[in-house]
Amino acid sequence: MTKPKDTKPKAKPESDELKPVAKKASKAEVDIELDEEDELAEFKKAKKAEELGEEQTARIISNVADRRSSTSSPVSLESFDWDAFDRKGFGEGYSQKDREELTNMYSGTVTSVNESEVVEGIVVGINEKDVILNIGFKSDGLVPVAEFKDLPNLKIGDKVDLFIEERENAMGQLVLSRRKAKLVKGWENIQKAFDEDLVIEGFVKRRTKGGLIVDVYGIEAFLPGSQIDVKPIRDFDIYVNKSIEVKVVKINYSNDNVVVSHKVLIEKDLEQQKAVILNNLEKGQVLEGVIKNMTNFGVFIDLGGVDGLLHITDISWGRINHPDELLKLDQVVKIVVLDFDEDKKRISLGMKQLTAHPWDSLPADINVGSKVKGKIVNVADYGAFLEIQPGVEGLIHVSEMSWSQHLRNPQDFIKVGEELEAVVLTIDRDERKMSLGIKQLTEDPWTRQDVMTKYAINTKHKGVVRNLTNFGLFIELEEGIDGLVHVSDLSWTRKIKHPSEFIKVGDPLDVVVLELDAANRRLALSHKHLEENPWDAFESVFQVGTVHKCTVISKTDKGGVLELPYGIEGFCSAKNLVREDESKIEAGEALDFKVIEFSKEDRRIALSHKAIWSTEQEKVEAPAKKRAPSKGKAIDKINKEAEKSTLGDIEALSALKDKMNADKTKGSE
Repeated sequence: MTKPKDTKPKAKPESDELKPVAKKASKAEVDIELDEEDELAEFKKAKKAEELGEEQTARIISNVADRRSSTSSPVSLESFDWDAFDRKGFGEGYSQKDREELTNMYSGTVTSVNESEVVEGIVVGINEKDVILNIGFKSDGLVPVAEFKDLPNLKIGDKVDLFIEERENAMGQLVLSRRKAKLVKGWENIQKAFDEDLVIEGFVKRRTKGGLIVDVYGIEAFLPGSQIDVKPIRDFDIYVNKSIEVKVVKINYSNDNVVVSHKVLIEKDLEQQKAVILNNLEKGQVLEGVIKNMTNFGVFIDLGGVDGLLHITDISWGRINHPDELLKLDQVVKIVVLDFDEDKKRISLGMKQLTAHPWDSLPADINVGSKVKGKIVNVADYGAFLEIQPGVEGLIHVSEMSWSQHLRNPQDFIKVGEELEAVVLTIDRDERKMSLGIKQLTEDPWTRQDVMTKYAINTKHKGVVRNLTNFGLFIELEEGIDGLVHVSDLSWTRKIKHPSEFIKVGDPLDVVVLELDAANRRLALSHKHLEENPWDAFESVFQVGTVHKCTVISKTDKGGVLELPYGIEGFCSAKNLVREDESKIEAGEALDFKVIEFSKEDRRIALSHKAIWSTEQEKVEAPAKKRAPSKGKAIDKINKEAEKSTLGDIEALSALKDKMNADKTKGSE
């Protein structure tokens, strides 16, 4: 006997019947499975027994809604398929009205939250390690107590901002952070303060290079030293661990960098004060200010919102090298307005103008010829300034420092800070100028009675070379007594074009007086006249026609310079500077040359090598026509003087040669 077929209609699978119905289909909505008998049975039992309390109902509905895929959002009671729930037999005893009331009752207890959001939470518990917080989610979150150090009086029921890091970690727990919530809120507040130009309060945590680190809404912001105050701040430490009002002036999210300023708050107030000061400012007005900055050229003074410059020359009637000799930073001083430029807003101030000028109190007995004492306050290339009293100075020109005619560096005579005496040369009280001299304290050497005898003609002296010129050199015999040695009076034998070929500045030199003019303070000196003129002896040695061994020193297109015996020089023209084979003689060669002309007055000797092998050349090189009439007499005189030459003359010339060689060596050095 076969069993009758079961005619009962098959039920749809539970998974389809209990699938939640969403208002809008999307990937974020998932099926809710109600096939777990334990949860549903408990729900049914509690419902039938009318023991469905608030906590139980919330827990059961939450557990049902929590059975979702890993990528879904929590299912609210509004989207729950109660019809399917009733068809399973668990909705008995609840009318549609009851369901609506239940839905309304618990619609606000389980909210939808997203990660990386900032929400408000309520403290529901506090223990030693954690603070338990309810954000309206299916479960509470834990935040370490350490994140609430800034809230020492935290208690249950307090509301705080929290950052959702994870809705559910590996342990199924909600992960919250108050520290990150503060950062997010802090950046939002900072951006708002920047957009709306708001004044906010910060706390100075520490100083750093160039400024301060300020805590603003939990964010570390940088307060540059230049933005702390309108005046330079020298000690940043006075602001540390103190509150300060600032404005956000720059935000850089890429570097998490915030720049704030306290100066902008002060500037607004100062602009009003500045306008009042500038409107009432007048020349000659006496004000009081504070020194805010100091430089080499002066100081800047804060007049209460506007700055003025007190130049170093307007600080004191006396000369000072730096303002810090008389003033200090932050010092309160009285000053007078000297000038005011309304367009450029520049104010020139003075301090010394508040006192009388020292020239007005200068003693009346100080006149030309008076001796005064003071201190050297400045030395320049042209002279030095002697301060007689603060604000009263006189110029000592370099020419008034010594009787010497050769100007030298004033620092060779005096130094800054040296105290000395001087004579007043000129004084102008109206122009407040005075010229002084120190050489007048000693006698003028040219006015001494012994100068005529001491520097008489032919007297010999030793001095120091002070200056070289193209025409000669100046030698100082004593302080104030100088003489000129002409370039032609340096040597009998050498042809010197410039004195530097013979001697250097500062070298000693022996001279003899050739001429004295005391009235015009002139001395003509000579070095070569310390010896007899060797050309008197050369006249008999280098007679025309005599042959001598000579060396070619130098050579030009016109001829060559020859070195003769005894260290003297001669000249050979180019056409006579050839050998018999017509080859040219070069510099450095030593050959025989014949004297073809001799002039003691001009100290000139003309020679020829060609005359040695060519008799025709002798006729060509005969003396010029202007000397022709005395030719016979000159030759006779030369022959007679040549006959007079003795062994003694030769020895004298030998000694003269040694002396001239020594002079030549000295000049080359």
